[in-house]
Amino acid sequence: MNGFRGYSSGYGLVPPVVKTLLLANAAVYLLLLLSPIDFSVLLGLVPRLVWSKFFVWQLFTYMFLHGGLMHILMNMFILWMFGSDLEREWGSGAFLKYYLICGVGGGLFNVAFQPNSTIPIVGASGAIYGILAAFAITYPDRLIYLYFLIPVPAKYMVIGMAVLEFILSMNPNSHVAHFAHLGGMLVGYLYLKSGWRLGGFGSGIRRYFNRKKMERHWREVEKEHRLMEEVDAILDKINKVGYDNLTRHEKKVLEEASNRLAKK
Repeated sequence: MNGFRGYSSGYGLVPPVVKTLLLANAAVYLLLLLSPIDFSVLLGLVPRLVWSKFFVWQLFTYMFLHGGLMHILMNMFILWMFGSDLEREWGSGAFLKYYLICGVGGGLFNVAFQPNSTIPIVGASGAIYGILAAFAITYPDRLIYLYFLIPVPAKYMVIGMAVLEFILSMNPNSHVAHFAHLGGMLVGYLYLKSGWRLGGFGSGIRRYFNRKKMERHWREVEKEHRLMEEVDAILDKINKVGYDNLTRHEKKVLEEASNRLAKK
């Protein structure tokens, strides 16, 4: 993220997922900096290769590559400053899932809108912009001090950044992955606002099957209740006219009831 300066209320110990992401990004940056091989085409996000060669792993790996020292420092600063509060609020598992979904979602956006691009896209900015969107939703009125001087509520800062990114994305000569930034924001927003959550989705599926299971159970209970009422009527008939005078259907009902009791 270029041109942004600010801070929020992040403080204290760095929570575990944020710390792990900081270390992972720093380690990858140093390893690639020292490597004589340029891995940007293999591990960066190259939209044409995703489409033509099915290099789908790039949608994940591009998040851990950065184009320079200021690029990684800015992204990691924002990850620490805004991500720490979110991880404390949500828990580590939920935060990591959100981070990765926004990063991959931002990559998919870029691949969709620039399918023929051969320029490698690198950086965690898709996930970072998702974090900023989440921060604005979770703490909308918290003041962010732009350039350490100008207090702006988080919600207005993020809206302004989204509008700016949209305008900048219209420039065909830009070498910044604006679509990844917008995609990370949009995916994060939809994830949080529309109930589109993997955990929620899984819970919904479990609730659906549990409901179906309960419906089957009560259908069986109702069926058994009707059966026993019918059996009582047949037994009364036997007392009056004897078993031999039962119809074929009534004998079949008694047999079914006997089998059910035997199974129990």
